[in-house]
Amino acid sequence: MRAVVYKGPFEVAIEQVEDPRIQHPNDVLVRVTSTAICGSDLHMYEGRTAAEPGIVFGHENLGVVEETGEGVTTLSKGDRVVMPFNVACGFCKNCSAGFTGFCLTVNPGFAGGAYGYVAMGPYTGGQAEYVRVPYADFNCLKLPEGTEKETDFVLLADIFPTGYHGNELADVRPGDTVAVYGAGPVGLMAAYSAMLRGASKVFVVDRVAERLQKADEIGAVPIDFTQGNPAEQIKEQTGGEGTDKGIDAVGYQAQAQGEDREEPAIVLNSLVETVRPTGALGIPGLYVPSDPGGPDEQAKKGMLMVSVGRLFEKGLRLGTGQCNVKRYNRHLRDMIIEDRAKPSFVVSHELPLDEASSAYEKFDKRVEGYTKVVLHPQAA
Repeated sequence: MRAVVYKGPFEVAIEQVEDPRIQHPNDVLVRVTSTAICGSDLHMYEGRTAAEPGIVFGHENLGVVEETGEGVTTLSKGDRVVMPFNVACGFCKNCSAGFTGFCLTVNPGFAGGAYGYVAMGPYTGGQAEYVRVPYADFNCLKLPEGTEKETDFVLLADIFPTGYHGNELADVRPGDTVAVYGAGPVGLMAAYSAMLRGASKVFVVDRVAERLQKADEIGAVPIDFTQGNPAEQIKEQTGGEGTDKGIDAVGYQAQAQGEDREEPAIVLNSLVETVRPTGALGIPGLYVPSDPGGPDEQAKKGMLMVSVGRLFEKGLRLGTGQCNVKRYNRHLRDMIIEDRAKPSFVVSHELPLDEASSAYEKFDKRVEGYTKVVLHPQAA
């Protein structure tokens, strides 16, 4: 089958790879009709992880069941399904508690598994014509038949639940004011989710004009951090108090204000200053224990200079960690079905799989309006 294969820093290619097959009675094979490029994929694409050449990318996958293992009970050939990026067993201690992003079964020695991602287990990615789904009864979410709302539903694999998860981590409640740092796909989903949850005012911080425009279009207040300290800009619009809650949708590749260099802790420290005393921070943005491209020796070890003193002084609560997609994807799916949510507003480009190399390059450079790319390996 054709698949997006990582060749080395800033290079992917479409290559023929081995077709997936049923390996366990609980597996299914899915013919992939939509698969999205994620900002997390860019960390590997840029050589900022330990990913080795040869890995097939793709953890945001939607398609149609083609074959089922003999132990599968709730799925049949022809079912349209979307899979959480988390590969999870459904029965370990963490899965039973709802923490499917930290499954203890699927990736021995590590809490959590995912498709097509470094250190997340032996699960081939879905930026390909087919993907194998283990523990399929648990990991597949059924969708309505047909092709309607395809670009909405594919976002259930990761970024819509992840943006919502940022709000859960920050305990966003009706009436809250919220600051979201980062207007990439996850940041926009976090802002959108905050409004779905009843936030009274949502600020979105970024420097890319197209992204800030998207934030404005959904009713958030865009804050361009190149125009001044974002925490001070937000305080000026909240009576000097700051927001009730804050969400980091940037992670460790954050850019220093006014300079063309990375400052990995700047968003965390900015949120500490942005959120009012006794508020809360949600951090779904990715941080890693090892960053070969870090700007200094400490950052390369995942050790950042965070203002813990101010965090403590202000009595701020903090929640971190990757999204447990299964906790949210069913009710978010139903909101899409009932036209209460339409997350596909972030999708800027829909392309055939063969254009993946160009799409990665343009998405990485934030050019030509690239905010979120959905690839279509096969017809729906």
